[in-house]
Amino acid sequence: MPCKPEEIGLCAEQRLFAADARKRAARFALPLLDRPPPSGFYLYLTADGLELREADAGAPGPIRVEFAAGAMGHRRRFGGGRGQPLARAVGIKPGFSPSIWDATAGLGRDGFVLASLGCQVTLCERSAVLAAMLADGLQRAALDSELGGWLDKRIQLIHADALQALTGLKTSQRPDVVYLDPMYPAGKDHVLVKKEIRALQRILGPDQGSQALLEVARHTAQRRVVVKRPTRAGWLGDLKPDTCIESKKTRYDVYVTL
Repeated sequence: MPCKPEEIGLCAEQRLFAADARKRAARFALPLLDRPPPSGFYLYLTADGLELREADAGAPGPIRVEFAAGAMGHRRRFGGGRGQPLARAVGIKPGFSPSIWDATAGLGRDGFVLASLGCQVTLCERSAVLAAMLADGLQRAALDSELGGWLDKRIQLIHADALQALTGLKTSQRPDVVYLDPMYPAGKDHVLVKKEIRALQRILGPDQGSQALLEVARHTAQRRVVVKRPTRAGWLGDLKPDTCIESKKTRYDVYVTL
């Protein structure tokens, strides 16, 4: 069963971080906990950053938004640059880097890659838990010597419902591209899903409202809407895209709005 956002609180590893924990909890309207709960998910502020943990026995390790090192650092350096499928899907070309609204930011990975390629990216996330984790990841990444020079200039984070936020944009604020990465449809039972996706599925629940979001995005994007899908999945809302760009396991459905 998905967790209700108000059931996921935030606590600090040490008293040293207590004041910081209070500020973060207040910013994202998260319950502030004195100690980790006996079961379920919770956010834990440590010296290494904000982590999503699960207290249940046998639960996988913590999840943290990490942009500078690890898998994201490797992807930034060796992911194919401006010629990779994601970059081609959003319309990056020599001399042109589109402005992008990542309307379902999640853990921010694709949005960060696009920003690293020169795009102005707005990360929009409705979940307070994920928004708090994104803010923490961006804060730590800004201290990195390689990323700090451009990160704040290219990425902004908005904690909001994307449907309402996109509808409220002025004409001058409309991005070139709206990027959607809705919750992947359920796969075969025996397929092992990565721990990050399992956690998001439990926190956010099944995909809801993505078809309505696609409709609003098509009226908002100045150039195109890009929807990320597994290669085996059908089109979102059975709406045929103008073109598709595929990689080994992922398909990017492109809806031209220009």
